[in-house]
Amino acid sequence: MSHIFEALQRAEAERSGVELDAFDVPTELLQIAESTVAAQAGKSGVAAAGSAPEIPTSELEQTSDDAAVGTPLWSEFQSLPVSLPPNCKLVSVTAKESLAAEKFRFLAVRLRHLQQRHPLKQLLITSVMPEEGKSMVAANLACALAGRQQKKTLLVEGDLRCPTVQRQFGLGRIPGLSEYLQGTLDGGVPVYRLDALGIWVLPAGKAPHNPLELLQSARLAPLMQQLNDWFDWIIIDSPPVLPLADTSVWMRLSDGILLVTRQGTTDKEQLKRGLEAIESKKLIGALVNSAAHAAHGDYYYRYGSAAPAPPA
Repeated sequence: MSHIFEALQRAEAERSGVELDAFDVPTELLQIAESTVAAQAGKSGVAAAGSAPEIPTSELEQTSDDAAVGTPLWSEFQSLPVSLPPNCKLVSVTAKESLAAEKFRFLAVRLRHLQQRHPLKQLLITSVMPEEGKSMVAANLACALAGRQQKKTLLVEGDLRCPTVQRQFGLGRIPGLSEYLQGTLDGGVPVYRLDALGIWVLPAGKAPHNPLELLQSARLAPLMQQLNDWFDWIIIDSPPVLPLADTSVWMRLSDGILLVTRQGTTDKEQLKRGLEAIESKKLIGALVNSAAHAAHGDYYYRYGSAAPAPPA
């Protein structure tokens, strides 16, 4: 400490032209040095140590809760109109009194109860093969979770190869996850608010030529952590398990996995292989889509004539 004091003493003496003996009290010298630093900081526009930096006016509009968790200004997310196609199967919105909608609400309740006992926020929806209805389940479940309790729910389109979210909601061509991971966006995270449905979406964007390589980008994990801080639920619509390796990336980032199967489409041997490829400790359960007989207490969904889903 004596060497530090002597250095301060010499520096102040040289600056002020006062003899060294005039600074016998360390406190006096430190006070002079502190006032000098504060004055210099004021001239350069830098906040002095111990003072609070100026907060932009826009940031002052945040609630205290939002500021505490680093939540963005929700108004900054662009709001998009929804134009559901005629063959839309978003029953959680278009047929709220149907058996299918009731089953999605029941599933949402079960997931909320599970969330109270286990860390569960980032939920992965996948299937063994294409054409089993995973994207339809993900969209309906997101709307159901955001329903009565008004939880901030985000639908992430993790299938960069065959995106369907923009078509399901009639959003048109908008940038999304692909552009964000490539670093070609001028703005921030391409999350959009669908006011008519009460949810947010992060679409896939334009299908890239290297989806697996893009998903392995160093930008994905920090993005998902940021989204995890912002939202109450994150529903990830991922690619099928077997044909692609993309789902393994999403499995590492998720808290739980729901496997969608389709009666008359899912092959028994493929299902076994798919279950072997999924992290068993994260597997919450399986859903049977287009079941011929829907039991009230199980996760079954009936869609009239059980017509095949549109191509992914």
